[in-house]
Amino acid sequence: MPKPYPREFRDDVVRVAESRDPGVPLRQIAKDFGISETCLQNWMRQAAVETGAKPGTTAAENAELRELRKRNRLLEQENEVLRRAAAYFAQAHLPKMIYPLVVEFAADGIPVAVSYRVLKLARQPFSCWLKHPITDRERDEAYRANALFDAHRDDPEFGHRFLADEARAAGESMSDRTAWRIASANGWWSVFGKRSRGKGKKAGPPVHDDRVQRVFAADAPNRLWLTDITEHWTGEGKLYLCAIKDVYSNKIVGYSIDSRMKSRLVINTVRNAVALRGAVAGCVVHSDKGSQFRSRKVVRELARHKMVGSMGRVGAAGDNAAMESFFALLQKNVLDRRTWTTRQELRIAIVIWIERTYHLRRRQARLGRLTPVEFEIIMTKSIALAA
Repeated sequence: MPKPYPREFRDDVVRVAESRDPGVPLRQIAKDFGISETCLQNWMRQAAVETGAKPGTTAAENAELRELRKRNRLLEQENEVLRRAAAYFAQAHLPKMIYPLVVEFAADGIPVAVSYRVLKLARQPFSCWLKHPITDRERDEAYRANALFDAHRDDPEFGHRFLADEARAAGESMSDRTAWRIASANGWWSVFGKRSRGKGKKAGPPVHDDRVQRVFAADAPNRLWLTDITEHWTGEGKLYLCAIKDVYSNKIVGYSIDSRMKSRLVINTVRNAVALRGAVAGCVVHSDKGSQFRSRKVVRELARHKMVGSMGRVGAAGDNAAMESFFALLQKNVLDRRTWTTRQELRIAIVIWIERTYHLRRRQARLGRLTPVEFEIIMTKSIALAA
């Protein structure tokens, strides 16, 4: 079963179809975006339902129904945990060990996370208990951490040396170095010791090595992707575009457009690209050292799809030159052609240029004077015949 198109892609196609010239048929719009006319009609019908123009069940209502069912299932599981835990603790002749009860719940199909929440348990101690008994060293460390935390809570102005003095006075002996290590690991800093952070700070360390080294070439699809973010002013403020280009065919395999440049913009772009391309495990995703690409959420998203991250150097535009060239074309052909009044107006223009002009009409010398879509179709057929 093919994967559904990303929601953002569907909304953009519907916007283009609704804002088309009177003489342009739906058939042409569907052809430009590589979908069937029936599919486009269904999307437009659902969009009318979403706006209230036609009767029907909206996506929000469907999502609410799914959420209610999920919530009902969770409530049933929580009630089961409370009922069985109450019966367990009512047996006075048994030792009160809660972790074996959690294991018993898990064996009966109740997620461990539900037991954590209902019984107010911490995940880490339970995981340690599953693996091995707590050692004397870990127990001593916990006592020391508790003493340091109590001192820090009483007076957040104390540094680690004063915290160590207070802990020793409470009966937990430790060196200043040990106190610093525990406080540092838990983020218990003096309120006077925080560094001031502001604009103009240097870029943080890269979260990935440079696996491209300016060699922008791939022998198959989904081997090397390039990504970056561009911005442009409109009458309503800035509009940001994050795009991913497959080096194999120079096709833009995923993009996302938003009014804010957050890590969510990159995550949506990756998800849109994965939804359209399918098997992407092992694909290298190369970017610059922007904070959005270095965020933990983006790193987790790449890991979730088994993709490999790559980053260029700070201030070295050549490390991502192939992606910069695409944005230069976009700047020349769309962004700088006129003044854009609204974000919606510029968004539609960007989508039309990518899907209709760049993918279907712009022939590239590196691809043998073929468009990205033509190149992928021809090469896919050649590979299939060779196999």
